[in-house]
Amino acid sequence: MKSFLFVFFLFYSFVGYSQADSIKLIKYSPKFRFKEGVYLNHTQMVNNKPIAKSRIISKYNKKSFEFYDKILGEETINYYDDYGLRKEVDVFNLWGFCRRGSIFVNWGDEFSRVTVIGSICHFVSAITFTEERVYNDSYSYSSYNTPTTTSRTEVRQFLMVFATGKIIDYSYENVLLLLMTDTELYDEYNKLKKKKKKEMKFLYVRKFNEKQKLYIPIN
Repeated sequence: MKSFLFVFFLFYSFVGYSQADSIKLIKYSPKFRFKEGVYLNHTQMVNNKPIAKSRIISKYNKKSFEFYDKILGEETINYYDDYGLRKEVDVFNLWGFCRRGSIFVNWGDEFSRVTVIGSICHFVSAITFTEERVYNDSYSYSSYNTPTTTSRTEVRQFLMVFATGKIIDYSYENVLLLLMTDTELYDEYNKLKKKKKKEMKFLYVRKFNEKQKLYIPIN
């Protein structure tokens, strides 16, 4: 039951787009290009409705490929909202952005490109871990413990549920959990040996995305 509830909250959200007749949906394909701009939150990404580049207030050349790199290098971004009011947001608090049709998510220590788009997405990001260790100076006249802080950066893979924006580690255990919404794929994957599960994670994510089609709003 706990696993089922976990998967339910991963896949289902009440903040996504409405499927009302007034909203046109298109089936996602690799040729699809998301609208360009910055995302204040996950809902804007799901609705394909970012803060457009034209509404961003900046001294940088908006036609340059490096435009987003430059504005994201600042502490804040200024823009005009839907009512024409000037607003400011901390870059640290952005959900992500879209450049030339590709989505980048703010995760870990960087904005990482989402390389696989589907009901289940996949991306790679650098994560920095900070550890505090205690050094024992046993050779001094008065022995004492000296705390030192060290950090290390690892490149890791992650899965993101498109509908909710939930991000989890790319492990075979998590792939198995996500497959619970498709009984056929879940049973097929669950029967595999542990080694095979690890080797075939990506294949089953792809199979799931092929069956559970993703539809994007066209505004």
